[in-house]
Amino acid sequence: MLYPDLFKSLERVRWNMDTDVPWDRFDASKLTDEQALTIKMNAITEWSALPATEMFLRDNRDDSDFSAFMSVWFFEEQKHSLVLIEYLRRFRPDLVPTEAELHAVRFPFDPAPALETLMLHFCGEIRLNHWYRCAAQWHTEPVICAIYELIARDEARHGGAYLQYMKRAIERGGAEVRAAFARTGMLMAAAGRAGKPLHPTNLHVNASLFPQDTVQCKLPDPAWLERWLDEQIRFDAGWEKNVIEMILLNLSKLFDRPIRTLQDLSRYRKELRGSIEGAAPA
Repeated sequence: MLYPDLFKSLERVRWNMDTDVPWDRFDASKLTDEQALTIKMNAITEWSALPATEMFLRDNRDDSDFSAFMSVWFFEEQKHSLVLIEYLRRFRPDLVPTEAELHAVRFPFDPAPALETLMLHFCGEIRLNHWYRCAAQWHTEPVICAIYELIARDEARHGGAYLQYMKRAIERGGAEVRAAFARTGMLMAAAGRAGKPLHPTNLHVNASLFPQDTVQCKLPDPAWLERWLDEQIRFDAGWEKNVIEMILLNLSKLFDRPIRTLQDLSRYRKELRGSIEGAAPA
């Protein structure tokens, strides 16, 4: 089982909201209304770990090891929402999300293949790590900068934990598992070409609610995410390049072969498809 060691490793580096956040360094002159509102939107978005956990537990009923790890992931993700809410409670109480605003992002996700969902969230953790690091540079108020750095490091560690479960899946499942990971990895790494980087919170997840079936569309301002990325924190081509490179680097480790470009990943997908078709009975 992976869960016991993952629990210990994450427990050792877990930060404390009371002692590790430098609340006494708050500088009101460096927090704008625009910045404070983005904190509210991120607090609500992070609350969507609740329906994501319900999805993971439902779709991984046959994997108690991974399901147990969800107890750690869920705790830390909800803590991200909580620390952002606490920041607003202390310094901008007028922007604290209401319970109704938080509950709005809790809606059922359609069942989906567990392997593809795992890879999707692995890539999502890499992207969030970069988004929050970029946000920490955009903000001017010291306390929220420190909070985003803490959260960003958590997201990186979560990606590392998902990677361990992906390696285990490959050991157990072989080429078909590799193909599932490569297919979803290609989708996530190439998403920037379409001008809309994909993340689990802006994907459609419930056909019966379409098109109102993304986490982002449930926010008080559904258009917030793209504006935050493009106009506020300015998550530009350089940052996106870093995301893609990190995804490809980890896929190289996962597949035990050099994958430096999207073309390399595409070729590997074709190899896997040929291998699977060749092994299929006539």
